Amino acid sequence: MNSLLIGELSPEQPSFEPTKNKELIHEFRELRATVERMGLMKANPVFFLLYLLHILLLDVAAWLTLWLFGTSLVPFLLCSVLLSIVQAQAGWLQHDFGHLSVFGTSKWNHLLHHFVIGHLKGAPASWWNHLHFQHHAKPNCFRKDPDINMHPFFFALGKVLSVELGKQKKKYMPYNHQHKYFFLIGPPALLPVYFQWYIFYFVIHRKKWVDLAWMITFYVRIFLTYVPLLGLKGFLGLVFMVRFLESNWFVWVTQMNHIPMHIDHDRNMDWVSTQLQATCNVHKSAFNDWFSGHLNFQIEHHLFPTMPRHNYHKVAPLVQSLCAKHGIKYQSKPLFSAFADIIHSLKESGQLWLDAYLHQ
Repeated sequence: MNSLLIGELSPEQPSFEPTKNKELIHEFRELRATVERMGLMKANPVFFLLYLLHILLLDVAAWLTLWLFGTSLVPFLLCSVLLSIVQAQAGWLQHDFGHLSVFGTSKWNHLLHHFVIGHLKGAPASWWNHLHFQHHAKPNCFRKDPDINMHPFFFALGKVLSVELGKQKKKYMPYNHQHKYFFLIGPPALLPVYFQWYIFYFVIHRKKWVDLAWMITFYVRIFLTYVPLLGLKGFLGLVFMVRFLESNWFVWVTQMNHIPMHIDHDRNMDWVSTQLQATCNVHKSAFNDWFSGHLNFQIEHHLFPTMPRHNYHKVAPLVQSLCAKHGIKYQSKPLFSAFADIIHSLKESGQLWLDAYLHQ
């Protein structure tokens, strides 16, 4: 590092940026050391093995439903629901492998990540890594977190950005109605209309041939499995229905922890403060943990992104104490309140945009 040394700061110069909370960072590092000593960064292999097995069993059950009961409407819908559960739960599991939180070595995490996201879901690992790592580095920071790229072309997000957009007299959509059209272009459309096709463009444009090969194994498998039972039209209908149901599940769960929180430009805050102001939790329960893949512990996940998810509830009281000491609000809410807060926040930011657009 000597070649990068420009010089030493004079004694009267601050060695820490004023926008960052030095004491909070120091205490978080101590908390991180405590967590490691408690063994909370070590995964329970049985947990993840059983989780994978329950996904595979549901996948088989979906096919057996059509094979045993025929392809009439009721078995078709039941098969669609089962496959949607498979896709959603595989999405949460690939998230674990993508964060390197299952195995002690990155090699095995990467291999299983390719298997789950590529073979079980038909999506590229490189695409997920590219987007998700940016999200974790700067959550809810405009132009740095790709998860909020729907601002401003589809939605006006956050109080600060919405007022700014209104003052600039920009109107790409009728944002004061965004809490209504969210139900049309948000949960139902993200996967079947956008992600389903963009992932192929991504891997071909970036020449990610290994990812493409894994994706092809998924489509070959489901084609050979379901076309003999449903025919080509029925198969395409099944794929669309599964992506539609999965999309609703995915969007509501992933947005409930972030959209209602602070959204702004990057203000060069310290990493811990950046994570805490952009995340909130949903109360723990057996169903909530399963339904969200333990992402109901979003605060703990963002502070400890490589921690195995089954340990989030163990570290949560320590995080709450840290937040209380520094006067930082630690939010946890019921599941349906979290869903409702997405709509409330969209309605509020849409109204803020309108007021600024008309009067400022």
